Amino acid sequence: MLAIVAAMNVVKATRHFEDWLGHRTVLVKKDLHLKHASMAEGIFPFLRATYYRWAQVWPKVCPDLAKGPRVLAVGDLHVENFGTWRDIEGRLIWGVNDFDEAHTLPYANDLVRLAVSAHLAAEAGHLPLKRLGICEAILEGYSEGLQAEGLPFVLGEKNEWLRLIAESELRDPIHFWAKMDALPTVKGDVPVSALDAIDHLMPARDLPYRLARRVAGLGSLGHTRYVAIADWHGGRIAREAKALVASACHWAEDEDGPPEILYQTIISRAVRCPDPFVQLRGRWIIRRLSPHCSRIELATLKAQGAEIRLLHAMGWETANIHLGSRFARKAILADLRKQKGKWLHEASEAMLEAVRADWKDWEKHGYA
Repeated sequence: MLAIVAAMNVVKATRHFEDWLGHRTVLVKKDLHLKHASMAEGIFPFLRATYYRWAQVWPKVCPDLAKGPRVLAVGDLHVENFGTWRDIEGRLIWGVNDFDEAHTLPYANDLVRLAVSAHLAAEAGHLPLKRLGICEAILEGYSEGLQAEGLPFVLGEKNEWLRLIAESELRDPIHFWAKMDALPTVKGDVPVSALDAIDHLMPARDLPYRLARRVAGLGSLGHTRYVAIADWHGGRIAREAKALVASACHWAEDEDGPPEILYQTIISRAVRCPDPFVQLRGRWIIRRLSPHCSRIELATLKAQGAEIRLLHAMGWETANIHLGSRFARKAILADLRKQKGKWLHEASEAMLEAVRADWKDWEKHGYA
């Protein structure tokens, strides 16, 4: 089967992957159609929506890097996979906030994908930087993070520059709750496992709530999402349950054995101030939704003059995640010392070309 997968173009790969996915979770067909349309609208949404294709193509485009030291990696890392949350002390934290595709991978996978996404952001005018400078900033931050053995980004008395960037994107509560109230109420049956997972994360037992459907993301668009919205002690609260499956790497690598969901494992091991309201319950990832718990989108990113510093921080945060693989640090540092020239720039250029070719193919032959 692996040889068949290798010979697929992106259209066939998408059909094959969605068939694989449909055997593991209930897919919302309407949301899949929206995903397919978004993939044709621009190359950055295409990149975000097609991690399964990246997992299939990357080892072939970058075979030497694919032999490097392995870590428990983000997998689907990109510049919009960073956001804010509150830790157990109520402090505002910044970092990677989506681990749906967590898998054991060569460490360079995350760096190359992050660099490719930053190149595309620069093309779209969101990051006024040159490609070589992008790769240098990411790699410098990653290397320094490894050498320092990591440190989370707490947006308090330190990291003021990053707090200003993050807070400029924090959603206004009135606007946020208006969007939540506009979500359509669920009609029909809801899996007991989803309700149980939501109830587990509520602040009080038997708290009445309205259950709504939500359409969000791109990589996981098509997965079922439920949002519970309630009033509690004079304010609004919301909890989301999203159906989760194991990483698309299991499909791309045709791995034997039952696929394992590693979401909880990676956030537990990383150098991190965890969000206590993000938990894996069976096959549902549960999280709190609030104005301060949000992804930072490129379209509203305000980092004037701090773009290089922001990419450096993204590289460092990637190191924070990889340091969760305790015994990989020395091997990665040794491998980094062996790399020659502008290796990250060259690898990201090669993958950018592959992604662009796939996107053009999707534009011509993709399906709705």
